Amino acid sequence: MNDLGFEIRTFLAGKKEERAKASQLVAVQIVCGQDLSALLDAGKEARQTALGRIRRLLARERLKGLSGHWSYDLNRHIALKQACDRLQDVDAVRGSGDIKAPGTRNGARRRRPQSSRIG
Repeated sequence: MNDLGFEIRTFLAGKKEERAKASQLVAVQIVCGQDLSALLDAGKEARQTALGRIRRLLARERLKGLSGHWSYDLNRHIALKQACDRLQDVDAVRGSGDIKAPGTRNGARRRRPQSSRIG
């Protein structure tokens, strides 16, 4: 009986993920005019260009939401964010993520050398 319940949950989770992927594909196609599935298979430069464009659109959508603009759409905002995360994950998995600055924990650059600090 547990096997059947597990299979049902697995099937429903798979369907939910397929639905989310489809909504991301449609959102990116409508808003950006680009095919997300083609971007996922494209080279690093094409993905970075598309990622920059999606980030600009996402920032614009955030501003619309904060100002209470009539054309703000929460579903579009969510789909853009998920598409942005998905493109970033592809780069992270392929090992081309952000490179942290040496000697720091979070990648930030130091403003001044450590030797000039007082105290």
